[in-house]
Amino acid sequence: MFVKIYGRPNCPYCDKAKALAEKLKTTMPDFDYEYIDIIVAGLDKDDLSDMAGRPVSTVPQIFMNEMYVGGFTDFDALMKQLLNK
Repeated sequence: MFVKIYGRPNCPYCDKAKALAEKLKTTMPDFDYEYIDIIVAGLDKDDLSDMAGRPVSTVPQIFMNEMYVGGFTDFDALMKQLLNK
């Protein structure tokens, strides 16, 4: 599974998402991720809304295998659900 995390500097939930992804990378053999700094990439929330297919107002915005997941809370809950199967 491949996850893309779109975030920005000084965002505590972006940091939490990256930390969770780093942990999953060491515990799940098929897991990998990419963190995209929206400032460096020249993206804004309108771009993220277009990618997500719905309005978004916060970061991080997370996609798993090209499917929209949501923010950190959604990502955390999904990973807990997948790991408990």
